[in-house]
Amino acid sequence: MPHEKEELPLEGLRVLDLSRVLAGPFATMVLGDLGADVIKVEHPKRGDDTRQWGPPFAGGESAYFLSVNRNKRSVALDLKTEKGLGRVRELASTADVLIENLRRGALAKLGLGYDALKEKNPGLVYCSIVGFGPGPDENEPGYDFLVQARAGIMGITGHPDGEPTKVGVAVADIVCGLYAAVAILAALRRRSETGEGARIEVPLFESTVSWLANRAQEYLISGEDTGRMGNEHPTIVPYQTFHASDRPIALAVGNDAQFERMCRAIDREDLSCDERYATNPKRVENRWELVAELQRVFEKRSAEEWVRRIREAGVPCGPVNSLTEVFQDPHVLASGILREVDHPTAGRLRTVGSPLVLDGKRPSIRRHPPLLGEHDEEDSWE
Repeated sequence: MPHEKEELPLEGLRVLDLSRVLAGPFATMVLGDLGADVIKVEHPKRGDDTRQWGPPFAGGESAYFLSVNRNKRSVALDLKTEKGLGRVRELASTADVLIENLRRGALAKLGLGYDALKEKNPGLVYCSIVGFGPGPDENEPGYDFLVQARAGIMGITGHPDGEPTKVGVAVADIVCGLYAAVAILAALRRRSETGEGARIEVPLFESTVSWLANRAQEYLISGEDTGRMGNEHPTIVPYQTFHASDRPIALAVGNDAQFERMCRAIDREDLSCDERYATNPKRVENRWELVAELQRVFEKRSAEEWVRRIREAGVPCGPVNSLTEVFQDPHVLASGILREVDHPTAGRLRTVGSPLVLDGKRPSIRRHPPLLGEHDEEDSWE
C-alpha cells in the first residue's frame, strides 16, 4: 500500500532564517513543522552559537541545537564576504519570509535591510527579533535571563523567603519566538489579499512584559506587588502544591463546584460547608487557615492515592514529575509527541516533536536537525 503523502498548511512557503540561538530558531522550527521550507544560514566556521552549548552532545551535535532546528536545511555563508552577501540576496529574492535576530540595523548596514530587499521582492515578510522595541533602550541587546529579571518574571517566581528565580527553560525566548511565528502568519494572510509584504519587529523585552498577564493587571488595578508566592496562586485557592506522605502533588481547584468535589474526595465535606471557604474570594481571604487544614489531610496518604481519588472526582490534580518521570508518563508515551529521526552523526535521535494536531495527526519530522553547511551543494534553491 503506498504511503499517504503528508499535506501541511505551509507547504511551498520559503523561509530564509538568518537567526541564531533560540527565539528566532524556535519561530522558524514552528514554521518548518507546519510545512515551510526553512533555509538556515550559518557562519561557515562557528555555525549557530548553540552548536557549542553542551554537553551533552550526540554525534558531535549539542542537545540544545538539536532541540530547535529540525525541519530545516543549513547553508554556510560568511556575511563579511561579497560572495556570502550576494548569495543571501539571491535567497532573499525568492523567499516568502526572512527572519533575523542580529543587532538592530546590522543587516541594513550590509545591504540586507527590509527596504533594500523589498525592491526585488515586494511580497517579502521581513521579521526582526530584537532585544527592546522603540524607546530609550532600543539599541540594547536582549538575553533571556536578563529579560526575565528586568521584565518582572523573576520578581514573581520563587518562594517568598528565597531568592528570585528564573523559569527553568528560556521561556522569554520561546514566547517571543511564538509571537514572531504568529505575526508572520498574520502578515502572510494579509499578503494573500494585497500582495504586499510586511516589516515586523518582535521585541524580547516587551514580549515578556506582555505575558505577565493577570499578575500585571492585578498590579495595575490594585497597586499591590504581591511578589513571589512559591507555588501558590494570588487569586485562586487552593491552587498550589501540597505534600503527600511521599512526594508533592499539584492541586488546581478552579471554581466552587470543584472545591466541593475535592472536599468529598478527601473526606472533608465539612470544609466546603464552612462559610469561610464557601466561595473563592472567601478562600483567598482565609488562605492560610485552609491551606494548613488541607496539608494536614494530604500528608496522611500517598501522592498516587490522592491523585487518583481527586481526579476521579473530576478535579485537576497530578504529580510533580521529574524529567525522568515525564518521559515515562503513559500519556506522553501514547500521545505521539516523542519522535525519532535518523541523523547523519547522532544516529537514531529521539526528540520531542510538534505538539500540534492537524487533521488528527501530528506533523512529521521531515528533516533531521542539519549539520553545519549540510545543504551547501543543493541545487534546488531557486
